[in-house]
Amino acid sequence: MYILFLKLVNRFLVVSALAVLAACGAGRNAFTESGQGSYYADKFAGRATASGVPYRPGRLTAAHNSLPFGTRIKVTNVRTGRSVKVVVNDRGPHVKGRIVDVSKRAAGKIGLLDAGVAPVRLRVIKQASGGGRR
Repeated sequence: MYILFLKLVNRFLVVSALAVLAACGAGRNAFTESGQGSYYADKFAGRATASGVPYRPGRLTAAHNSLPFGTRIKVTNVRTGRSVKVVVNDRGPHVKGRIVDVSKRAAGKIGLLDAGVAPVRLRVIKQASGGGRR
């Protein structure tokens, strides 16, 4: 009976340790944010972004106020349920209440073109090195 008890305790400890390790690994890129998202106007095509790279409407890029340049994020339009993966290469949006601006191509993929502004949820897929703002 005592051996059975020890085996159960051992299994519990192993499962608990694995759960803790999984949670630690998942937390590394677990940044999420919800709010209003929009997309770049056509007039910004070709202009330099804050990272120095020109804005290209046909690329899958985004502006965020604090994530490091090069960070890959998944942006989901809450209304449509559609998502797109983009790379942060600019700072913004510069409109109160908005959390992300995406390129025109990215906006099309998540059904944001007609609305212009919609509730979105973003999640970091892979954070670039460098911590926060640049």
